[in-house]
Amino acid sequence: MPNSDGLTLGYRVRWRLTWLLLHVAGPAEQADDTDPRRRMERERAARVARYRTEQADR
Repeated sequence: MPNSDGLTLGYRVRWRLTWLLLHVAGPAEQADDTDPRRRMERERAARVARYRTEQADR
């Protein structure tokens, strides 16, 4: 199945490792606007949305 989210394998591996490290050794749960894991998730969702928008424009 091809990757349809526009993220490279290296980015996905690095993102997942960072997210897991923050989950295990990161700060305690914080409000959504200050939680680093939630920030990463928002940035990734924005990146995927931008890729899908670019693909739809083609």
